[in-house]
Amino acid sequence: MSRVQLALRVPDLAASVAFYTKLFGTEPAKLRDGYANFALAEPPLKLVLIEGTENEDTRLDHLGVEVDTTEAVHAATARLGEAGLPTTEENDTTCCHALQDKVWVHGPGREPWEVYVVKADADTLAKQRGSTCCAGPVVTTDGDASAPVAADGCC
Repeated sequence: MSRVQLALRVPDLAASVAFYTKLFGTEPAKLRDGYANFALAEPPLKLVLIEGTENEDTRLDHLGVEVDTTEAVHAATARLGEAGLPTTEENDTTCCHALQDKVWVHGPGREPWEVYVVKADADTLAKQRGSTCCAGPVVTTDGDASAPVAADGCC
């Protein structure tokens, strides 16, 4: 099963968790300091909440598609590359309390999208060294510098 991921940077994590718990009628699948996610079957959605700055409006951090296997990430990477889209791959990267394999692309409005698989749980929110998750500009497969993958946040 794959599902769309929507990652939001929220000014008040506790209030956001309370709201989305009521909206979706379920508790978060993961709740950590500065981070929460809801893994919904219906609608198929992974809603990620990343604690942002107090008194700022909620904003989009990034978008994604969660898939079941590393092979599905590799297939997406190949398909995106064949379609002429610049990609950035990350394998065995720790981000958002999970060990992941992923590929990043950017939409025409520079919105960051990831296709990823969660391989294991992890204790840290932040990226590991060398990961483009939560990074500044990265170099893509076509050699061009891109916009930040997730400017201030993490997947």
